[in-house]
Amino acid sequence: MELIKALGLDWKILIAQLVNFSILLFVLWKFGYKPMLKFLDDRKEKIEKGIINAEKATKKIEEAKENELKIIKKAKKTALNIINEAKNVGEEKRDKIIKKAKEEIGEIINAEKEKLMIEKADILKEIKKDVANLVFLSVEKILNEKMNQKEDEKIIKKILKNIK
Repeated sequence: MELIKALGLDWKILIAQLVNFSILLFVLWKFGYKPMLKFLDDRKEKIEKGIINAEKATKKIEEAKENELKIIKKAKKTALNIINEAKNVGEEKRDKIIKKAKEEIGEIINAEKEKLMIEKADILKEIKKDVANLVFLSVEKILNEKMNQKEDEKIIKKILKNIK
């Protein structure tokens, strides 16, 4: 105690100061330090949740990009299938049209051949008719003229020249 008196301290004041310090410490702990720690803990949790959410969002973005690429690939495949199908259908229609045109051309050619055959037959009939008329006229001329050996030979030669 002498040391306390030598320093000029009064133990009653020291106890009062300790009590005051304890009360101040309790008040600061209760109303300052504890809410501050709670605020810091809450802030820490929010930051951790933000980081976790950011990681989840990054994963979701990556998954969305992968899904987007898959969808684009699938769409390209579908588009190629549609294009190929359209080409096949177009080629089939073209082939059908060509086949139909060939058939129609064949029919037209056959019809024209038939017409030509009919015309040929008609022309041959006319030629036979004309030849028959010529022969008839020739015979008639021969009979109208007086017949002798020399004149017969001349007429026959003349008719043969006309026929050739």
